[in-house]
Amino acid sequence: MDVVLLTVLDGQLAVALRRAPAAKGGERLRERWVLPWGIGRFEETFSQGAERIAAETLGEAPDWLLQIGAFGDGRRHPGASEISVAFVGLVPVGTSLPSEDDAEFFAIADLPALAPRQRAMVDAAVELVQSRVSQAPVAFRLLPPTFTLSELQEMYELLLDRPLHKASFRRSLQAARIVEATDEWRSEGRGRPAQLFRYAPRRRKNPPRGVRFE
Repeated sequence: MDVVLLTVLDGQLAVALRRAPAAKGGERLRERWVLPWGIGRFEETFSQGAERIAAETLGEAPDWLLQIGAFGDGRRHPGASEISVAFVGLVPVGTSLPSEDDAEFFAIADLPALAPRQRAMVDAAVELVQSRVSQAPVAFRLLPPTFTLSELQEMYELLLDRPLHKASFRRSLQAARIVEATDEWRSEGRGRPAQLFRYAPRRRKNPPRGVRFE
């Protein structure tokens, strides 16, 4: 099982990579960096195994973890396995890795060399997350517990890969009824302090959706 842990680093989507373990004889594998991966245990499901592998990298499993699918077709993998089940997890911006000597976030636009199968997993993870923006509140999983509306809009613009009109964005956000204001404010430059909000979807029969933009 392989886990693609996505976050935002310097305004770009980034993924957590681990240093490749040493091979026999003390030499490293062909790639210096790899996605977190591991072998499933008999007593656990795929999801439980993915949570365990993610927790080994982050210190705890992410709140949002979703299976991408199975990968094989002969593409090389660091563990030489024939089939891998890949998952994607979302990590709030600003999260520090507990073992920075062995793991690091890399911007996807500037990734080091990865095994072909793992590179395909990264691409599939990004595509899956971007396709879920209007279907599920994935943008909030990349933000800290409280945020400004400007930060939320910037996150949506990053995931959608296009600019959004401020007034239209806030109307759509209001219609979705998934955020609420807090009593906290934060200074953003020379202007007036911005109010902080939190993700708080109204109770509905169906699962909360993302924000839809026409």
